[in-house]
Amino acid sequence: MSAPAWQKSSYCAQGNSCIHVAADQHSVALTESSDPSGAILRTSPTAWAALVRTVKETHDRA
Repeated sequence: MSAPAWQKSSYCAQGNSCIHVAADQHSVALTESSDPSGAILRTSPTAWAALVRTVKETHDRA
C-alpha cells in the first residue's frame, strides 16, 4: 500500500494548526499538520461529506 497523498486546506494559514486530509474511494484519513505521522483518524467518504456539508451550512448561517 502506498503512502497517503496528504492535502492541506487552502484556508489554512502558515503554521501548525491545520488538518491534512487524504482520500481514496474507500476511506478518508485526517491528521494534524504539526504531527502528520502521528494519530490518523479514518472515516468513510459518506461520513466525511456529511461533516463537510454540515460545517458549510453552519458557516453560511453565521
